[in-house]
Amino acid sequence: MDLQACTEELRRKVGEASGLNATLKFDCGTDGVVVIDGRAVPNTVDNVDRDTDCTVGITHDNLVAMIKGELQPATAFMTGKIKVSGDMSVALKLQRIV
Repeated sequence: MDLQACTEELRRKVGEASGLNATLKFDCGTDGVVVIDGRAVPNTVDNVDRDTDCTVGITHDNLVAMIKGELQPATAFMTGKIKVSGDMSVALKLQRIV
């Protein structure tokens, strides 16, 4: 699953109203970013790098695993597979999305 496919799948999961009420960026380094804008009506998901309320540093492979349900956000955080910066309460809402 390439980054565009990840973006499409997250867009499908987020839908029009994720309940996130914040902005969140998955930063996959040189592989690119996926940004969820949970404040926009309807919610949006794109690949435009910008400042967000919360940034999740993650490898592309781990993002794919998270989207597929093979890696839970809480487990990923506790095992160091993701690094969270910014508003931690936004990161805690990831369970709703992925």
